[in-house]
Amino acid sequence: MTIAIDRLSQLLEFAHECGADAADAVMFETVEIGASQRMGKPEGLERSENKALGLRAFVGRQQAIVSTNDISREALKELANRAIAMARVTPPDPDSTLAPEDLLCRKVPDLDLFDKAEPKVEWLREQCAVAEESAMSVKGITNSEGADAQYHSSRVSLAIHDGSEISFARGYQASHFSLSVSVIAGVGTGMERDYEFTSARHRKDLDNAKNIGVRAAQRALIRLNPHKLATCRVPVVFDPRISRGLLSVLAGSISGGAVARGSSFLKDSLGQAIFPEGVTIIDDPHMVRGLGSKPFDGEGVKNGKKTIVDGGVLSTWLLDVRTANKLKMTTTGHAARGIGAPPSPSSTNLYMEKGLLTPKELISDIPKGLYVTETFGMGINTTTGDYSQGANGFWIEAGELAYPVSEITIAGNLRNMFRELTPANDLEFRYSTNAPTVKIAAMTVAGT
Repeated sequence: MTIAIDRLSQLLEFAHECGADAADAVMFETVEIGASQRMGKPEGLERSENKALGLRAFVGRQQAIVSTNDISREALKELANRAIAMARVTPPDPDSTLAPEDLLCRKVPDLDLFDKAEPKVEWLREQCAVAEESAMSVKGITNSEGADAQYHSSRVSLAIHDGSEISFARGYQASHFSLSVSVIAGVGTGMERDYEFTSARHRKDLDNAKNIGVRAAQRALIRLNPHKLATCRVPVVFDPRISRGLLSVLAGSISGGAVARGSSFLKDSLGQAIFPEGVTIIDDPHMVRGLGSKPFDGEGVKNGKKTIVDGGVLSTWLLDVRTANKLKMTTTGHAARGIGAPPSPSSTNLYMEKGLLTPKELISDIPKGLYVTETFGMGINTTTGDYSQGANGFWIEAGELAYPVSEITIAGNLRNMFRELTPANDLEFRYSTNAPTVKIAAMTVAGT
């Protein structure tokens, strides 16, 4: 970590000498290893290591962002010169500034994000083999789209020069393990596919590879012989794989950039009830071993757990410094960044708190309805809130899942969907964005 901070500090001093009034720089050092197989045969083996850094330099209210993979002293000098030359010819942006010093993170919390033991290739291959073989051993599974095991580790370092000195220099390490398998059930035109996966910061938190394979097989098998539906308006229940997508749409719609541009259907909804009273949504960057966790944001700002929706009421936007300045507010510590673009707001570990009912109880009072397990298409308009997605799933009859259905479209408006949403009690943290099973009181289901 020290070498990275030293390099960034050196770069910022060069930028200051070249005429920068302020600057910040970020470095990412990554290692990625991946193995895959299909039908029992290895298909791929990859390893990559990379170091890259980005510099953001301010000359007055003008700024420029440059990046490089060459971290030698000579290259850093050239990078600093180039950044200052570019900044001097860019239009001023009065809203782009460094974070105020009093908001910077001074004590980096230990979130246990890094597993020090890098896996061997043989272990990754073994995980693929076990997952695929256990799936293919289930009766009715006829083919495989393959299994994939991945390891990723990173060092993230950030330094800030406020114009007089280095005012911030911190970093952290993180690792990520994942395993997935996708298989096919049935034959000919009656084939159906599905998948299962597991991911974690630490290897020991991964689910068992055999379980992953069996669940992938079971999910594919229950999709066989799907029915078609006539167009109707019924309650729709979203599987957790799909309900989390509603939170992703929410996050994009309350991002400071969308709000400042006026391009969000929620732009006038701060402080208003947009969900039922029983719905609470949290963003927590300090979740131990969380897949979206980070000890500080992309501008060095101290972050922390925030209630995004409190008892149905939208209580905050997601802001970085620039969008906060635009909206005459204070950053919420949600800046994310890479090496070649300015920071922008993003959620971390975003989740909807669980409700009171089990999924079975949530469905039990539905005479006719739809349980959605897959959506596809690009039919979500976050400016108007209109929602339209292709979908597959299961028809609900008398409070029970009756049979699989496919080739349908579900449609509604996100305002109404949010207001008519009821969460179940099956929240699990499998992604960086998570939600339990949810029921929407009524949507249009377009079939044949």
